Amino acid sequence: MKFSPYQTWFNKQVTCINGPYDNIHMPDVSGELDYEGEMAIVVGKRCRNVSKEDAYDVIAGYTVCNDVSVRDWQLRAPTTTLGKSFDTHGPTGPWIVTADEIPDPYDLILKTWVNGEIRMDGKTDEFLHNCDEMIAELSSVFTLEPGDILTTGSPAGVGALMDPPQFLMVGDVVRVEVQGIGVIENKVIETPPNYVYKPLR
Repeated sequence: MKFSPYQTWFNKQVTCINGPYDNIHMPDVSGELDYEGEMAIVVGKRCRNVSKEDAYDVIAGYTVCNDVSVRDWQLRAPTTTLGKSFDTHGPTGPWIVTADEIPDPYDLILKTWVNGEIRMDGKTDEFLHNCDEMIAELSSVFTLEPGDILTTGSPAGVGALMDPPQFLMVGDVVRVEVQGIGVIENKVIETPPNYVYKPLR
């Protein structure tokens, strides 16, 4: 497969952010719910036009994220934003491990399980682009703010690419672990009736 030399980015709406052990809602409008266990960068300084050489100076630390995706909605538009931004589809945590505690962010094991079955088993050295490249790219376009979360991509093993596809179902439990950072675990439930987003406190 030939990959583009350019980075591909999409945004997840703030309202999708979810706690490390909170429930993931099954969309009422789709059955193609999928997981993507990832390491995430947490920005620590307001910055713009950061060079690769200075990029690590603006990283506050690292955390764990599940880039939950609704695949049919993801394919509706080139931005993929709709399929990435359903409420509760951004479980993150369980804390931030500061950058000084991660001497090499490219030497960490990243695993994802569904109902105890290993689905993803990779390392962060499989990134298509390194963290410094990501920060340099994004900050050349817009200002990054403290607390911004940049997810870095997932290893092979998403449900959509299995044969046949194995999408998440109500009752499934997804566990994501990044070595040296932590574990998040979230259960898929039906979207509660009359659900309204409430900001995390």
